[in-house]
Amino acid sequence: MSTPTALPKTKRGVERRAQILSAAETVIGEKGFTAASIADITREAGTAQGTFYIYFASKEEIFRELVLEMGRITRTIVTRAVSEASDRLQAEQDGLRAFLRFVAKRPSLYQIVEEARFVDPDAYRAYFTSFAKAYESQLAAAAAAGELRPGDAEIRAWALMGMAKTLGERFVIWEAEPDIDRVVDEAFALIRTGLEP
Repeated sequence: MSTPTALPKTKRGVERRAQILSAAETVIGEKGFTAASIADITREAGTAQGTFYIYFASKEEIFRELVLEMGRITRTIVTRAVSEASDRLQAEQDGLRAFLRFVAKRPSLYQIVEEARFVDPDAYRAYFTSFAKAYESQLAAAAAAGELRPGDAEIRAWALMGMAKTLGERFVIWEAEPDIDRVVDEAFALIRTGLEP
C-alpha cells in the first residue's frame, strides 16, 4: 500500500479534497471498486485528473479513506442520537434508528464498507473492531449500572452490530421505500427482551 498523502493546509485544499472524496463515494458506490476509475472520480468531481494525485496517492488510498469516513460519521451520528437517551435500552433504540437513517441517506458509503471486506480487509476489520470496542465499554458500563442484565459485553456488541448491519442491508439498501420505524420497533422489541435486567 502506498504512503498516505498529507492533509491539505488551506481551506480551498480541504474543500477540494472533500469534493474528490464525495465524488469517489458516488462513483465507487455505484460502480464498485474494480470498475471505478480515477478518471470517473475526477469527472464526477469536476476537476482535472492530476488534481486527484495532489490529495490521494491511489484509488486504494481514497477507498480506505471512505471506509474511515464511514466509521467517523457513523460514530458521530450514533453518539449524537443516544446523547439524550434516558437509559441504555433507549440508547439502543435511538442508535439503531440513527444508523438505519444514515444508511438510507448514504447507501453508497454503506456499500463501500461492505466491499472493503474484499478490497481492503484490514480497513474492514479496523472499521468494525474500533466501533465494537467503544460499544463494548458502553454496554459493560450499562450492565454495571444495572441498566442491562449481566453478560459478555464484547459478544453483545458484535451481535448488536451484526443485527444493525443486516437490517441496513435487507430493509434499507434492498428497499425502494424503507420503513425504518417499523424495522426499529420490531428489532428493538427483540433487543429489549434480550437485554433488560
